[in-house]
Amino acid sequence: MKKSQYHQIVDISLEEAKKWEHAKYMGNGLVLTDHISNAPIPQGPTRMSFILMALCQQGSATYDIDTRQQTVKPGDLLFISEGHVVNNYQATSDFACLCILVSTAYYHSFVQNVKNVSSLLLFSMNNPVVQLTAREIEVYTNYYRVIGEKILDTQHHYQEELVKTWLLAMFYDMSNVIWRVEQNGKKSQRRADAIFSQFIRLLEENYRTERRVSWYAKQLCITAKYLSEVVKEVSKRTPNDWIDHYVILEIRVLLKNSTKSIKEITEELRFPNQSFLGKYFREHVGVSPSEYRKG
Repeated sequence: MKKSQYHQIVDISLEEAKKWEHAKYMGNGLVLTDHISNAPIPQGPTRMSFILMALCQQGSATYDIDTRQQTVKPGDLLFISEGHVVNNYQATSDFACLCILVSTAYYHSFVQNVKNVSSLLLFSMNNPVVQLTAREIEVYTNYYRVIGEKILDTQHHYQEELVKTWLLAMFYDMSNVIWRVEQNGKKSQRRADAIFSQFIRLLEENYRTERRVSWYAKQLCITAKYLSEVVKEVSKRTPNDWIDHYVILEIRVLLKNSTKSIKEITEELRFPNQSFLGKYFREHVGVSPSEYRKG
């Protein structure tokens, strides 16, 4: 059947992934599966509402991510962050991957700081598929096995804490892959990709005190309009979306991983007052800062 470029984008959720054959899952935030070839993945453009990391063990697959074609073969690690559109997915009959799917909210629950988020974000944008070394393949495979075992150990009193600890360790180990790739002959980037990477790095350093798109554009020596166009083209989000993303993530981390009062967080992030911060947080998360800290 001839493919159509006008197919409506289908959203696929983690709740649906929990129903895939042989899937192991924990609550609404984590799914593991080594039977991706049997998953009912839509044939048309599909937007992921979760983070997907997978190691190809055998066979091969091709797909477009945000219209850019990718090929996956044995030993490749593929990474797709939330919100990106996958299309034209085709795989050989023997295609097999060790897949770890994590909701963004669950990821935020164990991530320690925003640098972890930005490094993986930029890695997935610029290197959506990377060949692992034999040692890195072994490391990822071991994490997959251990996390799968912990998911099944429902009688363990500290099951959730253990799973999150292993996941955090795995993401740190995968961040070491990022470091290796960046050290070994950095490949040339499109100008748009380079500007987006510079914007994210700049945002990472300044989001606590600076939230104006015009300020970031000035630092990059481009207009705010051009910055907005480039960021939208590369990431499918606006600069304001990214600024809000980092600020909200920082508030989440401070609420969950520190004893700072909401007043102290308000002052640290330069909000006018607690009421303003509370309204801002509720608009993006759905609950107040105090409710989030309790729950």
